[in-house]
Amino acid sequence: MAAGGFCKLPDGTVVVALHLPYGSAGVRVLVHARNRARALTRLRNLGLRAVHLRGNAAPPTPDEITAVLHHPDGLIWRTAPAGDGVPAGELWHPIRALLRGPAMAQG
Repeated sequence: MAAGGFCKLPDGTVVVALHLPYGSAGVRVLVHARNRARALTRLRNLGLRAVHLRGNAAPPTPDEITAVLHHPDGLIWRTAPAGDGVPAGELWHPIRALLRGPAMAQG
């Protein structure tokens, strides 16, 4: 369902990045967890049941890794970029802000 990827950190934890359908453009979600399976479980426990990571086509960038490591929950999102860039001026949001919005698109 989701394009994305992961990066294993020196301490053995991982950062998983996923592109999820939401609204017109979708969102990029970052999860910091002990391993890939746990990262996906964290999202599924929030109600995003159909989340899967296949391959490593879009791993998190160094800036994305820094952002998720500095967030207390280790779970953030922002609007997915339309092209190669970052949405202009958009900051990362806690996952709670996404789940309060309109229902996630079912795919």
